[in-house]
Parts: sequence; structure tokens; C-alpha cells
Amino acid sequence: MNVLFDTNVLLDFLLDRPPFSEPATRLLSLAERGEIQGFACATSFTTIFYLARKAVGLSDARKQVKALLSILNVAPVNQTVIEGAIGSAINDFEDAVIVESARQVNARVILTRDEKDFTRTPIPAHSPKSLLTLLEKVKGSNL
Repeated sequence: MNVLFDTNVLLDFLLDRPPFSEPATRLLSLAERGEIQGFACATSFTTIFYLARKAVGLSDARKQVKALLSILNVAPVNQTVIEGAIGSAINDFEDAVIVESARQVNARVILTRDEKDFTRTPIPAHSPKSLLTLLEKVKGSNL
């Protein structure tokens, strides 16, 4: 299953923000093991690098982005994505870019803590906790 990780979920993991970091970590572990195909929008990487550089410096910011790249694939932001976002019914342009980027990689889920921001999208949004529950039901086991 292709899952696009929203920036807020990745920041929960990187910044160890309880109680959100635990389910984010579990889902990134699933992606690392290949049990799900994890993606992040190209713009998420730039945002994370910018915030990490301010918080921990250039060297550590590079390490954090490199670590994410070893787990997640990059969902593109190209002309098709931007044009789709401009024509989208989603009011928030950044969220519209996330959705269009997710479409480019055939994501079945957008993983976000802001599910309400993705109610008018063709791809269902789940919080990390709700996606873990769904995956547990599908597989019939604890992940």
C-alpha cells in the first residue's frame, strides 16, 4: 500500500512529540521494512530541512533528511502537480499540493494529523493511529 506521509507526521517522529511520535515511528518502521510503501512530498523535505537547520544546525539537518530518504520515496512536485493543485477544490494550496503529489505516486492514503484538512480529496486521509488500527484489522495481527 502506498502511503504519503504529511509533514506533520514526519515532524512528530523527528522531534519526538508525544503522544504523536509513537504511532509515527511505528508507521515509519513499517515503511522501512517494506510492509507499506512510504512517500513524502518533495516540499515536505524542504520544510523539514529548513526547520531542522534552524533547530539543530546544518550537519544534523542533512543527517535527518538523509535518514528519511533511506525510508521514504520522494513524491514529485512538478508542473502537473502544481496545475492540479491550482484547479483543486481544496482551499489550502499546500494541502492541495500534497494531494496532487500523492496522486502522482498512486497513494491510497494520506497520513496526517490534520484529517479535517483532507475531507474533500480523492485520497482518504488517516491519522497515524487510525491507519495503524486499519492495518491491524486487515492483517489480523499486531504491527
